[in-house]
Amino acid sequence: MDERNRNREDRPTAEEMLERVRRQAGEGGRGRLRLYLGMAPGVGKTYAMLLEGRRRKERGTDVVVGFVETYDRPKTIEAIGDLEVIPRLRVEYKGVVLEEMDTKAMIRRHPDVALVDELAHTNAPGSRHQKRWEDVQDLLEAGITVISTLNIQHMESLADVVERITGALVNERIPDRVVDQADELELVDMSPSALRQRIKHGNVYPSERAEQALRRFFREGNLTALRELALRKVATTVEGDLADYMKSHQIEEVWPAGEKVMVGVSADPSSQHVIRRSWLMANRLQAELVAVFVEIPSWARASPEEKRQLEDNLRFAEDLGARVLRVSGSDVARELARLVHEENVANLFVGHSRRGKLYQFLRGSTVGDLLKLASDIDVHVVALPEQRQQ
Repeated sequence: MDERNRNREDRPTAEEMLERVRRQAGEGGRGRLRLYLGMAPGVGKTYAMLLEGRRRKERGTDVVVGFVETYDRPKTIEAIGDLEVIPRLRVEYKGVVLEEMDTKAMIRRHPDVALVDELAHTNAPGSRHQKRWEDVQDLLEAGITVISTLNIQHMESLADVVERITGALVNERIPDRVVDQADELELVDMSPSALRQRIKHGNVYPSERAEQALRRFFREGNLTALRELALRKVATTVEGDLADYMKSHQIEEVWPAGEKVMVGVSADPSSQHVIRRSWLMANRLQAELVAVFVEIPSWARASPEEKRQLEDNLRFAEDLGARVLRVSGSDVARELARLVHEENVANLFVGHSRRGKLYQFLRGSTVGDLLKLASDIDVHVVALPEQRQQ
């Protein structure tokens, strides 16, 4: 009985068999992305990633460490064990030598699985890509499966929310689509009080930094809110997987299809604030988000800077998973009212400046006209911040 159990434990999983088949078949298949998500630093994402890598290696999978930040934590260093570590790429910037993942060396080595920590990391200036998640995309395209880590505050759609909760500006951000396209998303969870105890005991930061961290970012209220955001993200992913399964197996849905959320996009930098607000509702309702730009005749006189900003805003909406529509017309309110009915939209978001100056496409009485023309839907008029750091 013990021998049978031992043989069962040593048997490769379906995912590991897939990696072996891909390896034997040669190039051509895209690698899979497994992502460990946590509410904050210190919950054990890197440790879980390393243990998963060692488990796969013991079962015969070719695993290497592409990049791991140990922060001199003894348990993290110990967890690397006998895993092969690819030497880091040294990049000189302003007289300082920085270390980054050597993506080209990883692709030449071409393991079955690469362990790559901190997916939202910003690379040193002069690197091939600005962000580490872009390096990971190269590995996946090369057919290498990647196991990585991410904290919930780095998701682009939640930047505003996290800033309001913690008072800290999140500079390193990752497009939501990168997370949404992950093949597996696993939550590494821990209660806020347990994480605070870990910090107090010096398991996360040196003692001289621990007390300051507990008073600022790692306050229990902050951690509770961040934990809820992480739980919601994983729950949303599970619901999406279930919906896909039911659809592929032709199982009749037992809940009504969600209505859509629409957001009007302009060439103002603050338009991204409105897009985030609309995305939060769409995500909560499990509804599709549609981003619309209405091009009126006066747009032909727009400056190059305005046109560039508009493209940035529309790209931002796409990064959050929105479907982007561009329409032309002489009356913005009528075009938006027409689209909300054609697209089965239940909620429409538009921006309004608190200074009294409306967006390029919302000047005049556009908001008032919308309230009349789209009286059968909810119109959310979002106050635009006068000045906001990005």
